[in-house]
Amino acid sequence: MPVEVLFENLADGLSLDEILDEYESLDRSDVVAVLELTARSLAAPRAA
Repeated sequence: MPVEVLFENLADGLSLDEILDEYESLDRSDVVAVLELTARSLAAPRAA
């Protein structure tokens, strides 16, 4: 699943469990890793 689709599903209000049920090939640890990486990227200070 493209990461964009993951975030579209989350934006549409689906829970992580609902997404995992819908896309059975996804592994929970992989999805959590993507979410954690994204959160760290957004929290990191940006160079001016």
